[in-house]
Amino acid sequence: MTVRVGVVAGFRTDPGRVRPVNEDALFATHPVYLVADGMGGHDAGDRASAAVVAAFSPLQGRLDVQPEEVVATIAAAHRTVAQIARRHKRGAGATVSGVVAVVQHGSPVWLVFNIGDSRVYRLSGSSLEQITVDHSVVQEMVTAGGLTRTEAGTHPGRHVITRAVGDAQSDADYWLAPIVTGERLLICSDGLSDELGDEALRAGLTLGGSAAQTAHALVEQALARGGRDNISAVVVDVREGALTPRADDMTGGFGTSTQASVQPVDTDTLTSGSGRD
Repeated sequence: MTVRVGVVAGFRTDPGRVRPVNEDALFATHPVYLVADGMGGHDAGDRASAAVVAAFSPLQGRLDVQPEEVVATIAAAHRTVAQIARRHKRGAGATVSGVVAVVQHGSPVWLVFNIGDSRVYRLSGSSLEQITVDHSVVQEMVTAGGLTRTEAGTHPGRHVITRAVGDAQSDADYWLAPIVTGERLLICSDGLSDELGDEALRAGLTLGGSAAQTAHALVEQALARGGRDNISAVVVDVREGALTPRADDMTGGFGTSTQASVQPVDTDTLTSGSGRD
């Protein structure tokens, strides 16, 4: 079966105004769109993020990717980054967040994945939704009710992550989401989301520029606000998808549409092979 969707993507990555080396890496070739944020310093963090991107490169250009292949790809990235870490005194690791257009029950859907605190957002109409959930100490505090989302943005421990690529115990989280005509996705490292809050991100994504122009503008805004970390953004516009939004959803987002809801899934479900035709 040949599955086709119309997608346009734009991206930008920048070392920022403080760090001498850019340890971020990104991939934006259909069906894979991701951002990896390396950890471990020069020649470790940048190699770790590059290894994550390299693990996904065999999927580029394919229209028949199965969910279990994404799980296997992340497992391969874990192994490679672990090997890099063993060769460096400070170790090495990376976060990764992104989407892959996969085939599920004969239809194209987004498989969203995340390890660490890089993020995937979805803009539907004027409504911005963060799909991924950070693997961080402050997110655990927010989930437990001990910290508000606003307080988390300035908490001194907000950069302490609880999962990373290269750590065998750090499983990815996965969500299945429909590919909806007219939606816009943002995949970014924490260098962007730390500088720009949810409202600034929503405003930047709704200005009406192309995907490339929007990615460039968002990074520029983060630089203007300090650029204290490496900054990466991938913006994905769906021109034609498997699901057409209802007329009354076009301005209010897809929060009330059961068809367009994002569903978390576990690894056992993805690797069972149940998604094959």
